Amino acid sequence: MSEFTDRVVFITGGASGIGASSARAFAAQGAHVVVGDVQLERAEQVAREVGGLAVPCDVRDDAMIAAAIARTVAKFGALDIAINAAGVGGAEVRTAEYPTDVWDAVIDINLTGVWRCMRHQIPVMLAAGRGTIVNVSSVAGLGGFPRHSAYAASKHGVVGLTRTAALEYGRKGIRINALCPGFTLTPMVQGMLDAGLPESELTARVPLGRLGTAEEMADTVLYLCSSASSFMVGHALAVDGGLSAG
Repeated sequence: MSEFTDRVVFITGGASGIGASSARAFAAQGAHVVVGDVQLERAEQVAREVGGLAVPCDVRDDAMIAAAIARTVAKFGALDIAINAAGVGGAEVRTAEYPTDVWDAVIDINLTGVWRCMRHQIPVMLAAGRGTIVNVSSVAGLGGFPRHSAYAASKHGVVGLTRTAALEYGRKGIRINALCPGFTLTPMVQGMLDAGLPESELTARVPLGRLGTAEEMADTVLYLCSSASSFMVGHALAVDGGLSAG
C-alpha cells in the first residue's frame, strides 16, 4: 500500500502538462484526485482517466476556487495535498515593450492565482493539523529570463510566496515547497516549438542536452509530497537538466 492511498489531492492546471501528469501519478498511487482547471472538458477527460473528480477552477476567480475546495472536501472529506500548477507563458518581448494587459494577466494567473489558491487550501489543512502544498514555479523563478519579464517576475514571486508561507505554517503541520522546472515538453513549450522555435535552440542551453518531460516533473511532485522529503520545507527545487547550475 502506498503512503498516498486514499489521500485527497487537489490540482490546479490539472487538465494538461505537469498538472495532468501529477494527477496520473497520484492516482497510480491510490490517491483521490481532484482535477481543477478552467478548461473543464479537458479536466473531465483527465478525471475519467484517473477515476477522479473534475471541478471548474479559474485561478483568477476567488469564488470559483473556494467552491472547488469546498466541493473537494464535501466529496472526499479532506484536503491532504494541493498542487498549484496553473500558469501561462505570456508574451515574448523586451521588458520596456511588454504589453501592460498581458503583464497584468500573467501576474494575476501565475502569482496571484497561487496566493488565491493557498488562502483557501491552508485553512482546511490547518483544521486537520497537516497538509502538503507544492507550488509550480520555474527555473525562470531562480534567474533571469530575457524577453519574458512578466513570466520571470511571476515565478520569482511564487518562490517568495512559497518560502514565506512555509515559514508561517511549518510548525502547524503544513509543508510548502516549490517545484522549478526547466524546459519541459508541456503544451506551453510545445506551443513555442509549433510557432517555429527550433527544439535544438532550447536543448543547446540544457547541460543534459534534452527537454524534460511532464512525467519527470510529476515524479518530483510525488517526492515533494512524500515522507522522503519530510524535512524539506520552503525549498525551491530546480529540476532543469542542469540549466540553473551554470
